Amino acid sequence: MTSPAQLTAPTAGHAQTTLRRLIQYALLFALVLIAASGLSGLLERLFTSGAVLASTDVAGLARSLAFTLIGGPLALLLWWFVWRRLDDEAERTSAGWGLYITAIYGVSLIIFTTSFLGLATSFIGQRGNDWAPTLANTIVWAAIWAWHRWMWKHPKKPTVHLEDVRAVVGSVFGLLLGAGAGIAALGGLLDVAIRGFPQTVTVEPWWYSVLRSLVWAAGGAIVWWWHWFREGGRRFQTGLVDVIMIAVGIFAAGITALGGAGVVLFVLLRLAFDRNNPMNELLEPLAPAIAAALVGALVWRYHRTASIRRSPGTMRASLLVTSAVALAAAASGVGVVVNALLAAAVSPLAGGATRTLLLGGLSSLVVGGPVWWLAWKPLKQPRAAEDIPPGRRVYLIAFFGVSAVVALITLLVIGYRLFEFLLGDVTGGGLLDRIRAPFGLLVAAGLVAGYHFALWRHDRALLAAARPARKRIVDAVTVVTAPQADAEALVAGIAEATGGARVTLWLRADDGGSGLPASGPASGGAGTGAGTGWAGTAAGGIAAGAPAAAETSTPAGDVIPRIAAALEGVASRHVLVILGPAARLEVIPLANAGSRR
Repeated sequence: MTSPAQLTAPTAGHAQTTLRRLIQYALLFALVLIAASGLSGLLERLFTSGAVLASTDVAGLARSLAFTLIGGPLALLLWWFVWRRLDDEAERTSAGWGLYITAIYGVSLIIFTTSFLGLATSFIGQRGNDWAPTLANTIVWAAIWAWHRWMWKHPKKPTVHLEDVRAVVGSVFGLLLGAGAGIAALGGLLDVAIRGFPQTVTVEPWWYSVLRSLVWAAGGAIVWWWHWFREGGRRFQTGLVDVIMIAVGIFAAGITALGGAGVVLFVLLRLAFDRNNPMNELLEPLAPAIAAALVGALVWRYHRTASIRRSPGTMRASLLVTSAVALAAAASGVGVVVNALLAAAVSPLAGGATRTLLLGGLSSLVVGGPVWWLAWKPLKQPRAAEDIPPGRRVYLIAFFGVSAVVALITLLVIGYRLFEFLLGDVTGGGLLDRIRAPFGLLVAAGLVAGYHFALWRHDRALLAAARPARKRIVDAVTVVTAPQADAEALVAGIAEATGGARVTLWLRADDGGSGLPASGPASGGAGTGAGTGWAGTAAGGIAAGAPAAAETSTPAGDVIPRIAAALEGVASRHVLVILGPAARLEVIPLANAGSRR
């Protein structure tokens, strides 16, 4: 009765330990946030009000004092309790401690960085006395960030669990912040270079906003560099780093670069063929688009090169993601072009809007098509099964599935528009004008789905051809033999050797002798039940009083190779195989295989 208790005690103890860690780390996280909020509130009042802390916001001061004087000591007390327990290796490597350090590190890094950069940019142009809250947040959250980084890198109690997650969080935050601010700064400079200085009266010079964006871009770049190089984010050979690199550095950067390049080409085409709007309005999106294309291409290029140095799988994934982004852009361009052509056929007089729509589709197609061609290489598709890279079939299935769903949805929309036109009034325009937008999307999705489905079938045929094929001609085999001790193994082996043919075993009832030269002990009367399959009443067993010489057995492993060799080249669908006596093996093709079945 004590055995179950002994087995369940370790499990119960482990569950209690996990629950205790979950509660204490969640409580510590909440207390640190509460204390930080109270401290930043008190510092803000100290910077703005001097000795008069309460001023007119008594409730705010009371909240800050409560958070600081109650939450702060409790946070320190709980931290001291947790820190003492970290001498145990199990505590340091637990998931709860790693998640706590990662969560509070990421939160403090983001708040500290944004507050510091906001404080730095608040002095550009002297926009007012709004530096107090950002300075308070900077001081408090910088201390929390430094405190938790010290625990992360402690020489005696290092927290190596989820170390790659912390480096990835910092590098991704810095990359997104730096790239976004860099696009804004470069776009502002290019806008002045393209359209000239603003003609309207503004509150501050144009270069103030550019300088602020540069400060944010520099701060984001420093954060990215610190975590990617200094903290070793690029050195972690983990799946998380590879996924984030592909998702942010390839996918998001590729969308930004292709989107910016498409807008640039669209503006240039409008300048050449569609100048219906004022020049200043036509050029307005050009500068931000150029900045997005340049910064996105720079980020994409760096991560593309980094993926090549990591592993072949990461490199293949980067190519597939680049191909996916470019194909989506090209397919959307095809849909818009079809829409514009149908619009021109329906309303020939609406030339301006149709021309603009057509130029937008052409720009997306021209930008996405070449990039997809270079990344996918449609003329260099696999010609053998060994040439199919891992992940290719998943990519084909995913694209086929998504495009098929899009095609189905657009087909339903077309059906809805059709019945609406037939059942309702005709004041909403003609039928073609109603369905041209979903029809264009249907054409693009259908082309993408059909192309990827054809490639998937081609790859499947290559893989099927590479498998060892066994041409099965014989459908049924009837074996006549003396009683066998391993009759079931004999039947299974013949079925496997013939590629899955149906095997019927008939046991001789006369004195036929042994099947083949015997290599095992003679079997007794128990061999009567060894027959499997169909057994006739006349030949399906061993007659009473049969001589013992008819009951010697032959191992199935010795017989099966000879039977398989004898069946080679037999064209009949039903074959009779007779084993014994002695070394006799006779194969008889049967002409009328189904008369007895």
